[in-house]
Order: sequence, then structure tokens, then C-alpha cells
Amino acid sequence: MDPLPAALRWRTTAIPFLLAVLLLSSVYPSRAIYCDEDDCYDLLGVSQSANASEIKKAYYKLSLKHHPDKNPDPESRKLFVKIANAYEILKDEATREQYDYAIAHPEEVLYNTARYYRAYYGHKTDPRAVLVGLLIILSGFQYLNQSTRYNQAVAMVKKTPAYKNKLRALELERSGGITNKKKSQKNTVKKVEEDLSNELDLQITGAERASVWKLLAVRFVLLPYTLGKLLLWSACWFWRYRVKKNSYSWEDASYLTQRSLGIPLDRWRHIDEATKEDLVLKRLWEKSNMESYVAEMRKESKRRR
Repeated sequence: MDPLPAALRWRTTAIPFLLAVLLLSSVYPSRAIYCDEDDCYDLLGVSQSANASEIKKAYYKLSLKHHPDKNPDPESRKLFVKIANAYEILKDEATREQYDYAIAHPEEVLYNTARYYRAYYGHKTDPRAVLVGLLIILSGFQYLNQSTRYNQAVAMVKKTPAYKNKLRALELERSGGITNKKKSQKNTVKKVEEDLSNELDLQITGAERASVWKLLAVRFVLLPYTLGKLLLWSACWFWRYRVKKNSYSWEDASYLTQRSLGIPLDRWRHIDEATKEDLVLKRLWEKSNMESYVAEMRKESKRRR
């Protein structure tokens, strides 16, 4: 069966949605979210043009009649709850204005509903607290992800022959060329291997130990300092190499080379110094040198094939 055209698929999705909205607006008017099926003004016995003083007097008068302490009747208790809710809505100018708008525009169900929930629940939560909580949660997941990736990478590296050979060489170096493999000392040997394993510098491309300084929340807190440092560095760079026309230092030339090649910083750090020096001397940040280097790499790749 051929798929439906995009326009027809849109219609088959949008039309039921619009019908549902229209049905909702006719069956459940948007003003009903404030005082259910009742009218807030009718509950207090005032007109829509009543001022704040009249609304307050009407509420206190009804409270004396229907308050649970004054009237134990269950029906009176239910009515008092409705009256108190109506007063909470009408005593505040903002929510009263929203309620009046809902009465005048009952067809705008979604808009009126959104305003209601925003007024009653949005202001109760400090946006700063939400932001801090979100950053903490995201940072927690970030730290857990970094730790998991690193531990998985370490576990895979420890299974490779190269790692076992390094561990063996380090063990011979520490023991002076003598190893003891008695079964009675199996636990001791295992502990020694763990200690030696911790001494090895595992350079795993694409995975690093989880660091607090790389977490999203910490970076957000340090953002002003980071921006200030970046501006200072940019100003120094401009003065040193654009105004004074100085030659690039080794660190800056290395940075330009790494950026020109598009190599991630972690991967660049793991490149041996001889290769780095060779790349830096080629001055790849200059367009002509980069083009020559790319052409040379392509020729080398074709030759190896």
C-alpha cells in the first residue's frame, strides 16, 4: 500500500485534533477550570462589576453563614469550599482579570487553561531554583556517564596484550626481575597487580576520568570567569600577533596547528612530541601549507592502497 501524501496525512491528524478542541470548548468551557460549573460571581452573590470592597464584604457575610465552625451541615461545608475558592480568584486583580477574559472568550480553551495553571502554579516555583535543580540533575547524569565510559574503556584496555606486557614490565622493574607465583600468595599478587595498574598512565582516546571541573553546573558558575579569561586572551593575541607582528610561540603555534587540523584537544595531547613538532613546523595554519599537506596525505593514502 502506497503511503498517504503529506497534505492528506496532515489533514487526517489535524482535523480530529481540531474537532476535539471544539468539543472540549463546548462541553467543558474554559471558565469552568476556576469555579467548576459555577460562576464565581454568583457564588459570592455579587455582579461582575463589583469592586474589591464589595467582594470582600460578600465573602465575610457568607463565611459567617457557611463556615464549618458555624454550620456543621455537610452541604454547607461543600458550599463554603466553593465560596472560599471563588473569593481567592476574585480578590486578586490578576486572576480576576483572567477569569473575566475566560468568561468573555470561552472558545479559547487552551489559552485560558494555560493562563490558569501558570497563575496558580508558575509563581509558586522560583525559576532560579528550577535552573539550579536542572543543572544539578544534568551534571549528575553527566558525571555518571563520564565515569561509566571511562571505566568501560579501562576494562577493555586491561584485556589487551599491550597492557598486560606493560604491567609485566612494571612488575619486573619493581621486584628486581623476580616474580613469585605461589598459589598461597595469589591474593597478594592480585593486590600488587592492582597497585601497579594504578601506576600505569592509561591514555585512552575518547575517554577521560570524570572531572568535577567539566560538569555543566560548574562551568555555568565559572562562566563569567571563563568569558573574562577568553576576552583577555583574545586581546593579548591581537596585540602580540596582529599589532606587534611577533612570531608565534611554540604553544600558540601548536594551538593553531591543532585547530587547523580539526583534532580534538584530548586527541592532540596524546600525539607523540616528534609528530607534533613535525606538524607545527609545517605551519599548517597558512592556507597554502594546509593545501599542500592535504594533497600530500591523499597521495600517501592512494600509495598505501
